[in-house]
Amino acid sequence: MASPSKAGAALAALREDLVGDVFAPSDTGYDEARAVFNAMIARRPAVIAQCVDEDDVVRAVRFGRDLDLNIAVRGGGHSVAGTAVNDGGLVVDLRHMRAVSIDPAAEAVRVAGGATMSDLDRACQPHALATTGGRASTTGVGGFVLGGGSGWLDRWCGLAVDNLVGVELVTADGERVHASADENPELFWGLHGGGGNFGVATALTLKLHELPEFSIALVLYLPEFGPEVTRTYRELITMAPDEASGGVLYLTGPPEEFVPPHLVGSLLCGALLTYAGPEEDMRKLAEPLLALPHESEIVGAMPYADVQCMLDDPPGMRNYWSAEYLTSAPDAYLDAFCAGGDALPPTGTIHVLFPQGGAIAAGPHEYPVPYRDAPWAVHPFAIWEDPADDERCMSWVREVRAAARPWSTGAVYLNFIGDEGAERVVAGLGPENTRRLADLKRRYDPDNVFRFNHNIRPA
Repeated sequence: MASPSKAGAALAALREDLVGDVFAPSDTGYDEARAVFNAMIARRPAVIAQCVDEDDVVRAVRFGRDLDLNIAVRGGGHSVAGTAVNDGGLVVDLRHMRAVSIDPAAEAVRVAGGATMSDLDRACQPHALATTGGRASTTGVGGFVLGGGSGWLDRWCGLAVDNLVGVELVTADGERVHASADENPELFWGLHGGGGNFGVATALTLKLHELPEFSIALVLYLPEFGPEVTRTYRELITMAPDEASGGVLYLTGPPEEFVPPHLVGSLLCGALLTYAGPEEDMRKLAEPLLALPHESEIVGAMPYADVQCMLDDPPGMRNYWSAEYLTSAPDAYLDAFCAGGDALPPTGTIHVLFPQGGAIAAGPHEYPVPYRDAPWAVHPFAIWEDPADDERCMSWVREVRAAARPWSTGAVYLNFIGDEGAERVVAGLGPENTRRLADLKRRYDPDNVFRFNHNIRPA
């Protein structure tokens, strides 16, 4: 660590040079600047550099290296592990870098490193274009894409990384690098699932797809119908075209218009069918779900960007998530899934079973996303407010995972999990890919400066 006099002089210089704001612990606004989505995370960085452009990012990274500070990178701040902040280090905060630029003719979009999914989806909507985005509008685009990227459109147009065209990166040395299929192709490969291990992504270019119509069916049932609902959804989606996605979920009825007032606060089972196409085609698919006894339904055309906001998890809550990717979803597993739903903590927690297949399975297999071939994924998503519920909610997540293990492929999507140890990082990348990524890490970040992530140690 640098001496106090050197650190003080460097901080004064950073405040002078950075176009954006700089926060230290004694500054007004520091506590707001360090707060992240997951209220379980209360870390205290030494410096937060709120960058407004790539030059600011270069200045901030070089400042951190000069003082030998650990560096965390904040895009959306939505990581359940809280990797957007650290204790006693530097946070390179990209939240002011949110520009989204659409090229309709090329069907491509350039997204700045701090943009959220809502920024991306709202910019694409007027052009009737879209690309695979996260299932919450507050998710940061950069971390989502570089971590793999799964959402309602992935069965139709592939994982988010399958649509990645280029990345502008600031490396651990404070150098600017562009990665694409033609330029730094090995780095480009590593950014398809390797997350923030190789630098600060200041901008990403993504392929877009024509999406003139989008429609959904969200049907809520009493929990005793869960086994029949899950089986019906499984059969429906197995025969459905790639445009169809969604999932089966257990939830506590929120105070929303689509929940009958007498069921707010009650355990419910839901089926969500999303469809990248017209309402008429979606309604035909949804008929078996609508034929089951249900309490409420939303069925119809809806702008994709609006659907993206429907299941947003509220900020300021405590979060603990995980996932298992499954070889299949036989009746025995669906019974286990429903049992997990029946045990759901009534705190805002959600229990989801997603289908994969389609363009996910058909996509390029050379990238470090080993969960691609799994036909199903279960995602226990614990949310609560009272710290007294910590052990209850975290134990429930672990029990859901344990119940799924007989059907688990062993692979996992790292964006869905917190800090579950080095073995799970390998499970999220694949053993051979991890070795190749470690060589790449040695080349671009030999000192492991960017370690606040699902970390790949330099070889």
